[in-house]
Amino acid sequence: MLTIILMLCLSAGGVMAAEYKSAVFAGGCFWCLEGPFDELPGVIETESGYTGGTVPNPTYEQVSAGTTGHVEAMRVVYDPAKVTFEKLLSVFWRNIDPTDGGGQFCDRGPQYRSAIFFADAGEEVEARRQKAQLEEDKGMRIVTEILPRAEFYPAEEYHQDYYTKNPLRYHFYRQGCGRDQRLRQIWGAEAGGKG
Repeated sequence: MLTIILMLCLSAGGVMAAEYKSAVFAGGCFWCLEGPFDELPGVIETESGYTGGTVPNPTYEQVSAGTTGHVEAMRVVYDPAKVTFEKLLSVFWRNIDPTDGGGQFCDRGPQYRSAIFFADAGEEVEARRQKAQLEEDKGMRIVTEILPRAEFYPAEEYHQDYYTKNPLRYHFYRQGCGRDQRLRQIWGAEAGGKG
């Protein structure tokens, strides 16, 4: 009987959904991180927001003023059966300047610093392993922080999917900020970006 019920649920589009996970990264302007993750097979959605600060439900104005301790961040919801946390990290690294501790590109201040927010010991170990490997392979000193996951607050709706809603403004901002040029200097052919 249980088998028949289970078969009926599955045939009716029943709820045997995959177990999705999420990862949180900070890499300067959150608009610029959405595209590279959205194109990755296995990513379900991306969401711009704020994390790591002390003020509940911060606004963009508060965070951009640098008074709350938050960073602009990106939450990536993904299917671990299709994409690994290791792959997400690889995409993240190649879309930031991990040597810049004062912000990212033209966005300056601690609210624009780069960071990986780990959810468990396995993610922390992998983030630290990749950081050490990149330092060794590229001969660079990486200042990207590796921190425990904190409360994530979604940004205002007008920030979500900004690169698709406002492509001309986004392109102008990205080019004017020098993001793609700097990514090519650091990563060469491996440079990420969606500009």
